[in-house]
Amino acid sequence: MSETETSTDGSTGTPAFDETRSEAFAERFLTALNESSLMMMLSIGHRTELFDALDGLDWSTSQQIADAAGLDERYVREWLGAMVTGRIVDHRAADKTYKLPAEHARWLTRRVTPENLSVTAQWISVLGCVESKIVDAFKTGGGVPYECYERFHETMAEESAQTVVAALQEHILPLAEGLEAKFQRGITVLDVGCGSGRAVCALAQAFPNSRFTGYDLCADAIDAANAHARELGLANVDFAARDITRLDEPGAYDLVTAFDIVHDQKDPVTVLANVHGVLKSGGTFLMQDISGSSHVENNLDHPVGPFGYTISTMHCMTVSLAQGGKGLGAMWGEELAESMLRDAGFTDIAKHSLEHDFINVYYVMQKA
Repeated sequence: MSETETSTDGSTGTPAFDETRSEAFAERFLTALNESSLMMMLSIGHRTELFDALDGLDWSTSQQIADAAGLDERYVREWLGAMVTGRIVDHRAADKTYKLPAEHARWLTRRVTPENLSVTAQWISVLGCVESKIVDAFKTGGGVPYECYERFHETMAEESAQTVVAALQEHILPLAEGLEAKFQRGITVLDVGCGSGRAVCALAQAFPNSRFTGYDLCADAIDAANAHARELGLANVDFAARDITRLDEPGAYDLVTAFDIVHDQKDPVTVLANVHGVLKSGGTFLMQDISGSSHVENNLDHPVGPFGYTISTMHCMTVSLAQGGKGLGAMWGEELAESMLRDAGFTDIAKHSLEHDFINVYYVMQKA
């Protein structure tokens, strides 16, 4: 800073070093280190079903917990150390026993699936597996493709099962007036970026008079979707590996859905235009995407702002860039989303938030 420059507080010269602010940041770092470590342990607790085992036990030793979960006691004991010091599992030193409080079990077990926060904890490990590739992309540009992510579709399917599938009939479908009655009569439905097909299969099972199609770029996701449809014995659903920037089915569908996928497309402008094109006149487009602003200064109080920009950097933005795409990212924001929807030909866009899903926003609109 030169002698003529002014600091942000209005004073001239070098600003005074704020020791209190510095120490507060160091303390915050320690908190973040512990909390991020707990995210990895929460993911392991979910994947090994340790939380589910603990949910059915009273005060128990590490060996009893390991036996209940069918796991190795030494690993379970060390994991319990993280859970106890992280104040997630209670510990009784006198007899070296452990107990998962009911108040915590509510948020960590498969017993109450739509509220299982340990599902979301998995993202830290899933994203961490590509850190070195992301670092390279920072230096060279480009992106990291879908196939580099371990367990992405598996984790996404679990997340979708909670935020979308579990809420479809009670919360999401009513956002579009009269839609459920149309399902009952029989309509044609396309889900773009269907992933493992959980939402499509749930709808196909609930509404046998309607016909459902799911497209996704990733063949492994489509394989999982077809397997799920076979398990359910569904005859009114079709899945295919398709690039949704190349749809050529004009006026084929009464309803198109897009659950949390537009922002990571290589060409979202074309995708939205294609959605408009494949809809019948008067057809409905229902789009779920991340809530928040297109402007970072408006996201300072966003409840999961750092997570949103992190998952964008580590996945959503980079998978688009890997295809030579726009790299919109997860935090593209509601302002830009509405502008792009209008540019695609949609008008009268209704925007909704759901109490159970503070991370996402739901857009409902019709083709004129």
